[in-house]
Amino acid sequence: MAGRPRGVDDAVILRAAAEVIGRVGPAKLTLAAVADEVGLVPGTLIQRFGSKRGLLLALAARSVHTPEELRERVRERHGSPLAALLAFAVESMSDAATPQSYANHLAFLCMDLTDPEFHEHALAVHRAQGRVIEALLDEAVAAGELAAGTGTAAVAATIQTAIAGAGLTWALERRGTLAERLEREIGSALAPHLPSTPAAGSPSSPA
Repeated sequence: MAGRPRGVDDAVILRAAAEVIGRVGPAKLTLAAVADEVGLVPGTLIQRFGSKRGLLLALAARSVHTPEELRERVRERHGSPLAALLAFAVESMSDAATPQSYANHLAFLCMDLTDPEFHEHALAVHRAQGRVIEALLDEAVAAGELAAGTGTAAVAATIQTAIAGAGLTWALERRGTLAERLEREIGSALAPHLPSTPAAGSPSSPA
């Protein structure tokens, strides 16, 4: 079949691949399952990505752009930088809405840690997330939501660690939702840096 079927962009296929990973994990993912998800035949995916590994590498490469795209979306919805930060954290983990889907995406992370090509993309995603978090913290300082002089680079690193740890402990303990756990852990990380008088409209200000 010549060319690509119209109406099914690579981004749609990669999003479907992420959803299939959430259901079955990377080891059990097949091109046929992803193709079925978007109404294509497996041969079309082979034409585009070459192999299952090629598809997964394309997904990993595409993920590098996700943090900045997500930042733009949450800032459009939230006037408060700290509210946007929480939304960013929650939405960045939205594919792991259940302990099982978290475990399946964690299996993909294990590939990232052991395979040099996947690791390169995973590290780029990690650094992009860190830049977004630090930028939102800088905005929070400028808006008076965080105390003047807050070391945003150090706080951003703490929040990234809190996000990673929140996912694992939540999946183990299975109490409440992941969003609730993220809100609690990020709130704890930010608490020492809140101003004595919260800025109006911030998550820490009175309703």
